[in-house]
Amino acid sequence: MADFDPTSFIRFARRIATAALIIFGTLWLGCSVTTRIDAGHVGVKVKLVGSQRGVQDEPLTPGWHFFNPVTEQIILFPTNVQNVVWTHSPNEGRPIDESLNFSSSEGANISADFGLSFHVDQPMAPKLYNKFRQNDMIALANSYIRNTVREALNEVASKMKVEEIYGVGKTAMLKEVADRCRERLGTFGVSIDQLTINGALRLPPLIADAINRALEASQNAAQSRNRVAQVEAEARQAITQATGAAEAARLRAQGEGDAVIIRARAEAQANESIRLSMTPAMMQYRAIERWDGRMPMFQGGDKMPLLTFDAAKLDTLDEPTRQKRLKELFDSARPAPIPSAIPTIAPTSAPHFPVPVPSAVPAPR
Repeated sequence: MADFDPTSFIRFARRIATAALIIFGTLWLGCSVTTRIDAGHVGVKVKLVGSQRGVQDEPLTPGWHFFNPVTEQIILFPTNVQNVVWTHSPNEGRPIDESLNFSSSEGANISADFGLSFHVDQPMAPKLYNKFRQNDMIALANSYIRNTVREALNEVASKMKVEEIYGVGKTAMLKEVADRCRERLGTFGVSIDQLTINGALRLPPLIADAINRALEASQNAAQSRNRVAQVEAEARQAITQATGAAEAARLRAQGEGDAVIIRARAEAQANESIRLSMTPAMMQYRAIERWDGRMPMFQGGDKMPLLTFDAAKLDTLDEPTRQKRLKELFDSARPAPIPSAIPTIAPTSAPHFPVPVPSAVPAPR
C-alpha cells in the first residue's frame, strides 16, 4: 500500500475512460452516418440544407451507404410486389367493407371485390416519394391507387350494359380498367401487375333476376335451335337416303330392261344369222346328219321324211347378197353402249361374237 500512487491511478483511469469514450463515440458516429438498404428495397436521399436540398433524383441501391444525418435523410422504399384486396368480407383485408361500386350505362349499381398486385419501379422511387411523401405502399394503395382504380372502373363500366358486364364483357372491362390504371400510375413509378375481380358481381335483386331469366331464355332458344338443326339434318339425311335408293332402283330397273333388250336383240341377230347361213345343201346335210337311220312307223306318200327339200319353197338369196347381209349382221352385233351411270373400262379391241349353230334345223316353209 505504501507503493500505491493515487495520481498515477487517476491518470490511468482517465486514459481508460477516454479510450472507451472514443470507441463508443466512433461506434455511435458510424451507426449514425451509415445505413443499410436490404434487398427488395431502394433508398431515396433527401437533402435538408444547401442549394440542392430536396429529394434527389438518383435512388440508392441495396447495400451500405454513408450520409450526413444532420443534413441528409434516407427513406426506404419497398420494390417487391405488394398485394392488396378490397372486399366486403371482414375476414379478408381490413375488417370493413372495402368493395368497389360502379354503375353501368343504364345506371344499375354493381358491387364487386377486387384484388390488386403492384410494385414500385426502382428508378422512379424518388419521383413517387416527391409526389406523395409516402413510403408505406399499402397505405398508398388504400388511398390514391384505390381511387384511381375506382375512377377507371366507373369510366369503363358507364359505357357498357349491365348484361354485358355480367356476362362475356367482364373480362374486356377488367382489361381496359387495368390498362388505364397502368397509364395513370406509371407516370409515378407504380406498375400494375394484376387486377382481378374476386368472386361474382353483386347486382340488385330485380336486375339479377331479370338477367337470369334472359340468360335462361337465351339458353332455351339455343337448345331449340339445336333441336331444329338436328331435325333438319336428319330430314336431309333421310331425303338423301331415299333419293339414293330411288336412283339405285331406277338404275337397277334400267339395267335389267337394257339386259332384256340386249338378250332379245342378240337372239334375233343369232336367229337371223342362222337363217342367212342355211343353204338347201346345208339343211339337207344337217338333216341326214341328225337322222338315226330308223324309218317312221307310219308314213304317208312315197317320199322319205326330212331327207329331201323343195329349194323353191325356201327363201333363198344369191350368194353376194347373202354374204353382204351376213357382214352387216355381224357388224351390228357389237354390244350397245353402256349407260354413263355405270363405270366401265373401255375394251382394247372389238369383241368377237361367234354365230351359234342350232342343234336342230327348222322345218322348211
